[in-house]
Amino acid sequence: MARIDPRGKVNRALLFGVPDYDFTRPEHPFGVSGDLPAVEHNLDGLRQALRAGGVFAEEGITVTRPRTVDEFDRYLDAAVEAAEGLLLLYFSGHGAVPSTGDELWLLMRRATIVPGTESVFRGAVPWKSVLTVLSGARAERVVVILDCCYAGNASAAWDVLGSAGRQRISLLMSVQANNRVDAGDGDTPTPFTAELVRLLRDGGIGFDELADRLRAHMSAHHTTLREPPEPWEPQSRSATSGSDVLLAAPPARPPGTPPPALLAEPYGNGNGNGNGNGNGNGNGGRRPPAQPARARGGSRAAARRPGGRGRLLPLTGRRGLAAVIGVPAAIAGLVATGLAVLDGWGGAPCKPPLELRLLTDPDLEPTLRKAAQAYLTSSANRTGGGCRRSGITVYSAGAAATVTAFSRQSDPWQRPTGDETNPQRDIGPQPDIWIPASFASADRARPSSPERTYVTLEADPEPFAYSPVVLAVPQDLAEPATARVGSLAALTEAVRKREARAELRRTDPENTDAGLLATIGLYGGGPGERDPASAERGVAQPGPPSRTGTELLCTLPDDDAVDERTSALVPEFLLKTAVSCDSATRTGRTAEYPVDVPGLSPTFVRVRWQGADRDEEARDTAVAGFRTWLTGKGGAAAAGSGAPGGLAVFGQDGFRSGSGGHRPLGGGDFGALADPGQLPGPAFPSAMTDALKRYREANGPGRVLFLLDSSGSMGGLWEGPGGAPGIITQSLAGLGPQDEYGVWGVASEPGASRPYGEVLGFGKHQREEAQRTITASAQVKDLEADPYRALAAALDHMAQRGTDDHRPQLIVYITDDEDNNRLTEGGRLGDLLASARARRIPVVMASLDSGGCDKGKPDAAVSEASGGRCLDTKGDLVARLRDEVARTGTGGEG
Repeated sequence: MARIDPRGKVNRALLFGVPDYDFTRPEHPFGVSGDLPAVEHNLDGLRQALRAGGVFAEEGITVTRPRTVDEFDRYLDAAVEAAEGLLLLYFSGHGAVPSTGDELWLLMRRATIVPGTESVFRGAVPWKSVLTVLSGARAERVVVILDCCYAGNASAAWDVLGSAGRQRISLLMSVQANNRVDAGDGDTPTPFTAELVRLLRDGGIGFDELADRLRAHMSAHHTTLREPPEPWEPQSRSATSGSDVLLAAPPARPPGTPPPALLAEPYGNGNGNGNGNGNGNGNGGRRPPAQPARARGGSRAAARRPGGRGRLLPLTGRRGLAAVIGVPAAIAGLVATGLAVLDGWGGAPCKPPLELRLLTDPDLEPTLRKAAQAYLTSSANRTGGGCRRSGITVYSAGAAATVTAFSRQSDPWQRPTGDETNPQRDIGPQPDIWIPASFASADRARPSSPERTYVTLEADPEPFAYSPVVLAVPQDLAEPATARVGSLAALTEAVRKREARAELRRTDPENTDAGLLATIGLYGGGPGERDPASAERGVAQPGPPSRTGTELLCTLPDDDAVDERTSALVPEFLLKTAVSCDSATRTGRTAEYPVDVPGLSPTFVRVRWQGADRDEEARDTAVAGFRTWLTGKGGAAAAGSGAPGGLAVFGQDGFRSGSGGHRPLGGGDFGALADPGQLPGPAFPSAMTDALKRYREANGPGRVLFLLDSSGSMGGLWEGPGGAPGIITQSLAGLGPQDEYGVWGVASEPGASRPYGEVLGFGKHQREEAQRTITASAQVKDLEADPYRALAAALDHMAQRGTDDHRPQLIVYITDDEDNNRLTEGGRLGDLLASARARRIPVVMASLDSGGCDKGKPDAAVSEASGGRCLDTKGDLVARLRDEVARTGTGGEG
């Protein structure tokens, strides 16, 4: 058979792995069966094998550990767009099939099983949709490799794929349909991927030979978890074009010499999203729990899991859902499976490197990922024998929520006791390192009371980098270079003189420090102080504010006219890095420098957790090594490696030095001034705290009306914290005693005068009492919902309450979309959209259907027309809804 050789073309390998899950049993009854530490070994070994195989360049291999469906989709779309020759997609994690069908679902980190059913998986990707996206790729050939339970169930969707798709797409499945597989112990890759990597490392192999040899090996040496056991037989579907495709070229080495050693890689490589909810301390916190606390991150997780390193248990239920997969780096296990993991110098095995977790501000996350990746591959992170010293997982969370979690919630961060306050869920794992975007945030986050504090923050005495918050002005409206510095009011007034319809935007002050620093400038101080309500009206935009500066700059061009007259308050460095949307950008922007807006001042903070002392000395050494490399403090930045240190990475991304006049750390013309003169220093902690408080209270207490679909179809989406009433009770965390809110149950008899029943009366409530009332009163009824009448009534109700003030208002509709036909029949939807546009009361459509917010769906149309947001289970619906409600209410802390 002819074989296509894709070398020299634009090839992409996208390696998805989910080693850790936020919701696992028995801690979470609706969670998955457990974490999959072997997945890390899978990702690491496969990445190295592909890199050595000669088909994929290093920059063409992407390793990612998606938390949500949204993250999965973003990486998939980018790879599909980029690949021209060969596109290889690999998935390793939990796979599942519903009890009522055979379709394969790929479970992301935040996946759960909907209460009362095994037919619906929240936070999971349907394989059929992945295959549809791959069918639209422009790559000449597409190869998919799935290492998960029930992987063989993926063949059904391939079999019914159009002929054009089947001609280009080859599919390799780790096991036959309706079978679970052994996920390996915590220190080795899964059996399937271990053999896959070995074959690729041998080189000179195409897809068809790879599939045949894997099938022969696995069926001869392994069995599935079916009772009684069956031979483990990987399945495959070859592209129907009649030609094979080369996956790994023969190794180029002199005859008789062994293949190059396979280096052990770290568990985190800068692409991670936060592994774990413990801190590598043996018990996850200050006190030993009744049962060992579940902790994730590296091989330590397996050692702490109840039951030790035994076989992963299947999900319980009528069918026993999926368990899967594997990961990078523990050598002894790899050697046992025939895959040698040796260091790069002496040939001795490398131990798994210690994993560090780094939490940062959302605006800083992309740059810190680059820095972490550069450090992991530098000599500064190598032992004398060539092994990695440490791995680093980089993740981010909302700035205000992070400050609150450190200062007031270190107790539940170590051991959550309920659904309302759970930093492990809302922020991520307990970090070893925190890098806030503002020096002042480190002071704001210091614990407010020593009595129930279980964290200590050790901040460096000064920031290691700097970026001013600038007014990014459309080039046609910008001042000459000599007039680009002044007060924010003066700069914005100059823009308005050039364009009377000029607009100004700022990011969400709750989510990034940059947004909050911009708010300090907007509100002013002293004689120039402005009323927060009028200042907020000056930056109002359709819908909620953008969550990050990158999102803000990349969404402005959606409308040419708006783009050409809108300025944005963003960190200066984003004018250089936030260019991934260049293809959509119509208007370039120039930086102007408001002297009354404090600048970003990233600061290195060592985080210590009470009781986390099992590997304290080794962890201190690893943190100190990264700090020295990143900040240039305490030693040579690159430790003599010759590789660029962390400051060089920040310079490449447009940052300035943290002190000494804030000179640029790098070069390049990206609309910024090299020397704008004296730049503002960091903010005072009190100024940030005051600005956040005034922002939350700018328009007075908020009003929120929740509509809860209580029709019969919601029965399987009702119980527990992930059920519809539980989602509402969790979202009340953003509402305070001065806010007004209520809940309607949307289901009614045909012809009833009202399309809803009252679950919680509209008014002011004490949160705990309101939660109890909702839990007790919300009931599913054997009736249908009429979303058109309910939403129309809600718009009328809220419009009547908001006639005499400017208080923020919000309508939230939680539904499974089962009755959306009653929303679209006749001209109903058009009438509702017209009413929503006229009322301008934001409506959040919270769909418990993963496709509820797809373009063209009624939910998306209603939210867009009203200026609200559409949320569905492709993303983290619960967390995003809490954010939307908190933005309207006054109950948040920080």
